[in-house]
Amino acid sequence: MNEKLNICLLNDSFPPLIDGVATAVKNYATIIQRELGNATVVTPAYPGAEDNYDFPVVRYSSLATEKQLGYRAGYPFSASKLEAMKNSMFDVIHSHCPFASTVFARNLKEKNGAPLIMTYHTKFNEDIRRVIDNPLLEKQITKFVVQNISVCDEVWTVSRGAGENLRSIGYEGNYIIMPNGVDFPKGRASAEDTAELRAAYGIEPDMPLFLFVGRLFWYKGFKVILESLKYLNESGTDFRMMIVGDGGDAEDIKAEAEKLGLTDKLRFAGAINDRNELRVYYTAADLFFFPSVYDTNGIVVREAAACGLPSLLIKGSCAAEDFTNYQNAILTDNDPFAISKELIHAASHLDSLKVMGEHAMNDVYLSWEDAVKNAFNRYYVVMQNYRQGITQSRETKTQEILYSSISSITNSIQKVRSITASAKRKTIKTGKTITQAISSNIAKKDKDNKN
Repeated sequence: MNEKLNICLLNDSFPPLIDGVATAVKNYATIIQRELGNATVVTPAYPGAEDNYDFPVVRYSSLATEKQLGYRAGYPFSASKLEAMKNSMFDVIHSHCPFASTVFARNLKEKNGAPLIMTYHTKFNEDIRRVIDNPLLEKQITKFVVQNISVCDEVWTVSRGAGENLRSIGYEGNYIIMPNGVDFPKGRASAEDTAELRAAYGIEPDMPLFLFVGRLFWYKGFKVILESLKYLNESGTDFRMMIVGDGGDAEDIKAEAEKLGLTDKLRFAGAINDRNELRVYYTAADLFFFPSVYDTNGIVVREAAACGLPSLLIKGSCAAEDFTNYQNAILTDNDPFAISKELIHAASHLDSLKVMGEHAMNDVYLSWEDAVKNAFNRYYVVMQNYRQGITQSRETKTQEILYSSISSITNSIQKVRSITASAKRKTIKTGKTITQAISSNIAKKDKDNKN
């Protein structure tokens, strides 16, 4: 039997903020701690967070960027946190986000010496494009993300499409596919619970009910969702659409729905954090409506499948991987009118949707226990490769100098903080020092490239 390992998991989002990657990291930590070894989660601070888990959660400073990014931006140069963790004896450092989390992970690796794995969950170039309205700056940040990923010792993606996206933004190293799982048991919630849920929202038992679960941002496909439902409504088909989740575009989405005359058809449930309750929502619906071309894996699609709920997905999207049209899902073009035709047909063939959902449950189900055990077995391979000098890391000399400088700075900060009573004033100076150091190293790199 393999020895137990001590794993450090990092991500820019974590509960109370709920998204697909936060859910993945929580499940990694829970299953590792319960069955396989020891897990520590490192993540930005979040107001009101109560970390009552069986595993430790280390939080570092963050900025309020929920509106822009959907989560808080971490400040990954926390000298005190790094110093406190340097003797933690991690066997593997596993980052799930190429921004602050991987910067923190690289600094931790400098002190700890463990191999670093990066899992690419999301099309981060689209995140950058949404937030940065400057093509030149967007290019530079994307380049930084690629460099951040390239210095990891092994790179994983959650789907084939995620790997293709990673290649498209300039990553040239190798990667392996390590799919995510779902934490629902295979099977539907009770008929009593689903009937009660429908009644609470005033939805008749035989009323066609479509469902969306996820963050409420336009990039999740809401323009297509609302336009498709408008066509469906105009066709005379009666239906209801349940939207579970919250996000920075929620109010704008509601306003657009009202403008399109859909208010009485939609039910906004807000975020549902209780997993058993969320399972009832999946079971109560007839079709999961998820026309996102942004998501690289679509955990929610697999959660729906676990509950016997088929999905309407866009042909060629990452979420549609492993699904077959009309067997275990409905796959259609990314066009509101084409989608509305599928919805019209689905609304009058609810029995066929049930059969499709049964196939989805049996064809694509992967539990988180199995997914994490697959990843954990790979940890041993990564450790062995690392000891033998086999690594995907493509760290350049300039990057090594940059991160060594940052490591030295954080060590200096720790010493300064230990002998000064003026913490606030020194923190401000610290931020300027780091900015100047990074700017200096970037300038040096540009000069070296010119020479």
